[in-house]
Amino acid sequence: MTTLTNPAISVRGLEKSFKEVKVLRGVDFDVDRGSIFALLGSNGAGKTTAVRIMATLLHADAGDVTIEGFDVAAQSGQVRAAISLTGQFAAVDEILTGRENLILVAKLRHQKDAARIADDLLARFDLTEAGGRRTSTYSGGMRRRLDIAMSLIGEPSVVFLDEPTTGLDPQARLEVWDTVKKLAAAGTTVLLTTQYLDEAEQLADRIAILHRGRIIQNGTLAELKALLPPAKVEYVEKQPTLEDVFLTLVGDDGTEQENTEKVEES
Repeated sequence: MTTLTNPAISVRGLEKSFKEVKVLRGVDFDVDRGSIFALLGSNGAGKTTAVRIMATLLHADAGDVTIEGFDVAAQSGQVRAAISLTGQFAAVDEILTGRENLILVAKLRHQKDAARIADDLLARFDLTEAGGRRTSTYSGGMRRRLDIAMSLIGEPSVVFLDEPTTGLDPQARLEVWDTVKKLAAAGTTVLLTTQYLDEAEQLADRIAILHRGRIIQNGTLAELKALLPPAKVEYVEKQPTLEDVFLTLVGDDGTEQENTEKVEES
């Protein structure tokens, strides 16, 4: 594992269990500032649990997590001021317009000039024309973009996106991917969880594969592909895909033995 000198996120020895189920079994990784880091794994691998701990919503059983230099356990207030979390499903009020959603969140976060903030974010996320419409009329991609826009109110330096394209159609997924790339280009550190191999391949600067509560590999796409020898067909070299790497590392049991999210809810 590459150790960064001043990472935006640092995780060491993270452990968490729910009753008899060990969800995280000593997770370690760093996330560079202004980068996109993908936590890739099957359903039940522990991705959401890890994010909830990093976002101060859940206490770890063991391990240390720092966000922007602040300890998640001891300095949770400072951590919350530096981060934003977007869950698996868009948290927009469908009765309100897109603009009204943004203004409401800005006021709840005690921001000055909430209307200006809303208009700026609508323009930034190409939602100005739709800003006056109720969000119940939005497409899935538009709702997700609005959801991410809402998460940026207060200018967090670290954004967690938990399964950001779950349930979206291909066009909406591309819209969200473009939004995530723009976030990182503007200097925001993005940690996303995903079970989609192509999503990690398209977006991430670094990819950590989480399997049965442990990080089994962590590296750039090129580094992960280098783990497998290229296949040769009629003397034409074929580079392994991220899917080849993932399935080789985790084996053919693509689903986890336990669905940790269900265990957690119980």
